[in-house]
Amino acid sequence: MRIAYRIIVVGAIPIVVAAGIALAAWLLLGEADRVRNAAVLGGSVYRNLELAVTARDAYVHASRFDRGRHIARFNELSGQAASDLAALSDLAVDPQRKAATADVRQALDQYVSRMRDFTRLSVRNDLLAADMDDRAASLIHLTDDARARQHTSNTDILSSLAERDRKLRATRELVGSAQELRGNVSELELMRLGEGEKDGPLDGRQRLDFLLSRLALVGNELSARLNGDAQAAQAQEIAGLVARYDSALTGQALAPAAGSAARDILTWAERMLKVGSTRQRAVHEEMAQLLSYTVRASETEQATQNIAISTLKLGQQTTEALAERNPQTTARLIEESARLSYTIAELPISPLIQTEMIDAMDQWRAGLSRATEGLRSQNVMIEDMDRSAVAMSDGARALNRMFTEHAESIGHSVRQLLIVGAAIGLLLGSAFALHVAGSITRPLKRLQHRMLALAEDPGTAHLPEATRRDELGDMARAANFFVTEIGRRETALREAKNRADAALDELRHTQDSLLQAEKLASLGGLVAGVAHEINTPVGIALTTASVVEDEVRRFGDSAASGQLRRSELQRFVTRMTEGAGLLSSNLRRAADLVHSFKQVSADQASGERRSFDLKTWLDELLTSLGPVLRRSGHELLLTCPEGIQADTYPGALAQVFTNLITNAIAHAFEDGTPGAMRLTVTRSGKGRVRITFSDDGRGIPDADLSRVFEPFFTTRRGLGSTGLGLHIVYNLVTGTLGGRIAIDSPPRGGTRFILDLPLALGVPAERHLPTT
Repeated sequence: MRIAYRIIVVGAIPIVVAAGIALAAWLLLGEADRVRNAAVLGGSVYRNLELAVTARDAYVHASRFDRGRHIARFNELSGQAASDLAALSDLAVDPQRKAATADVRQALDQYVSRMRDFTRLSVRNDLLAADMDDRAASLIHLTDDARARQHTSNTDILSSLAERDRKLRATRELVGSAQELRGNVSELELMRLGEGEKDGPLDGRQRLDFLLSRLALVGNELSARLNGDAQAAQAQEIAGLVARYDSALTGQALAPAAGSAARDILTWAERMLKVGSTRQRAVHEEMAQLLSYTVRASETEQATQNIAISTLKLGQQTTEALAERNPQTTARLIEESARLSYTIAELPISPLIQTEMIDAMDQWRAGLSRATEGLRSQNVMIEDMDRSAVAMSDGARALNRMFTEHAESIGHSVRQLLIVGAAIGLLLGSAFALHVAGSITRPLKRLQHRMLALAEDPGTAHLPEATRRDELGDMARAANFFVTEIGRRETALREAKNRADAALDELRHTQDSLLQAEKLASLGGLVAGVAHEINTPVGIALTTASVVEDEVRRFGDSAASGQLRRSELQRFVTRMTEGAGLLSSNLRRAADLVHSFKQVSADQASGERRSFDLKTWLDELLTSLGPVLRRSGHELLLTCPEGIQADTYPGALAQVFTNLITNAIAHAFEDGTPGAMRLTVTRSGKGRVRITFSDDGRGIPDADLSRVFEPFFTTRRGLGSTGLGLHIVYNLVTGTLGGRIAIDSPPRGGTRFILDLPLALGVPAERHLPTT
């Protein structure tokens, strides 16, 4: 039998066992999921029922203005509990759990029904309470109206009392004046009859005049008071009597006619005294009655105010009793309202207002009586609902416990099944595995030893196991084939390696040739530009030398003929001076160009390290590159501070800037469009310098930006570019010059190269270079 079949048999035994265990576990787990879902629903039912009871309690204790949200919450929770119980009934398969679920559902339905009745009764009580509030407010309004009317009546009584007091004072003054008048007349009559004082400070005439003056004064006062009291006739009468008496006494001293006038005055005074006394008694009686009315009115107003206060207290106590659902307190308040109705009936107020107040109080009391009956019914309902809630919670708790215990028992069964099945599968699989392993490992070890021997000496004989018809025979035949094939391929591989090494050497030689050609091409372009630039001053110098030679010949001829004039001598001196100046300036310019080119080419050719001033060296480099820039029509601006000393390889640095400038001229600008380049040198730290080369050309696309330093990458290969210029720049900067280089091409156009170099080799570079 092949090894694969034996392994299949070994693996099939635990697989079959595992499949049986899995099937049984799947059935049990399905039942466990159902029971677990039922347990979860049972817990949800219990929780929702508890929350519904809490919502019921919140509804019971809430004010009538805030009960809406609590009953909505109760309906939501009880509806969810009913829905969960319906789902739980579907999941319960055994009769016991179905019966328990039905009992809880029945208790919930009864509880919800009682809650509906309780809600309807609460709404009716709330309406009664609102109506009672309206009745109490109406009663307080009527009380305020009655008190306002009583206050107006009190004000009128006080005005009448003040008027009576004024009349009493006027009557008293009138009676006093009448008494004084009677006394004066009596004293004059005694004097006239000779019975007055005989010896006194005044003589008879003087005393008579004094008494007459006082009589006239009293008569005038009395007459004025009578006029003020609307008794003009009496005032006129007394004025006439006093005048007649005065005339009788002054016209005929102590005449008998004076007696008649005196009797008339005394008679008038007696009559006035009687009338005044009568009026005084009448006013006194009226004032006493008004004072009695004032006291009773104040008592009535105070009683009316007490009724309003009592009404407010009754309303507040009623609200608290209704909120506490206390029928005993409401019954006591009904009795107090009856006593208050009796007090209202005893008040001496307007009958119409009194009747309305009594009606409002009776209606309020009737509403409170109906609310009291509702409270008793509500309390009975609450007790009934509490009993239902206890039964409902107990049933839900029992449901949750039953389903939870069932789920735990199923889980225990699954665990036991897995343990027993795993043990059986392990024993059977181990026994078969040991038997099959022995039939495989023994010939496999023999094959292993022979294959090791064959690997040490491929020339030995082939493996004898190749005659087997199982996997070991396949392996032996494959090993025999591999040994033969490996020997053949080793020979071919050595030959291929030798050819690859030769090709690599040739490739390296070609790359070095290309790099050297690129450097020579750059130097050749520089030489061509410098040669063209030198031709101009050398040509001018050659032309000037020819002119000077002609002038010297003409001057010599004139001097030899003896016809040399002074003006010709001065002209000759002037021309020689001009020629010498032109020769000197152009030859000096050519010498400077040759010196700059010589220095740059020497640096590039020698590759030696030396110390130099960076700004001076850059000026010389740009001078040597001036012909290339002028021929292209572009402008290069240099910004470099003085006094920067560099100790590095000027040849490599010149190669870098030459390649950057020629690369910008070749790629950055459109044909025929002049552009600008900028070379900026700044110190970036101790012993380091940052050189930025930028142009305002077309820029580099984002897709090409990461490849510009790759060798042989170019976008103008058809125009002769090799793609090695920027690759050489990168190698020189990062290798020979020990620095770093970064490139940036912003969206607005242009390209910027940032070089971070040490002024002296050996200074470490920064970790990152900015690219913006």
